[in-house]
Amino acid sequence: MVASDNHGVFLNCGEFAEKRTIKYDGATYQDVPIILSGLEEEDRRQLMSDHAQGLYAVSSVLHCALSDLGGAQPERGQRIRINDQEGGGGFFREFYVASSVCEMGMLRVELEAVDE
Repeated sequence: MVASDNHGVFLNCGEFAEKRTIKYDGATYQDVPIILSGLEEEDRRQLMSDHAQGLYAVSSVLHCALSDLGGAQPERGQRIRINDQEGGGGFFREFYVASSVCEMGMLRVELEAVDE
């Protein structure tokens, strides 16, 4: 019943979700209904020995069904790429997995990237 609600309500493309292509661990998953929230830039904490200026930390939270990624739960520190428009085209943003939790078949993946 929960799995039905996940796809029928939360991951419903007519309501909340959008279909995107995800590339993770050498595999490509097309037309995955996802919710990508909190995509925001903030100033990156800069160390004294760090001379890279103009870089920002980007953080976001990805919600999708574990089954839509072939049962592969993203692991912390791994890279994941998500395109920015439906239909498989567009630009792929690359993120690092900061944390990943799976509850009742739904993934909640916290993502971080460095963006210029």
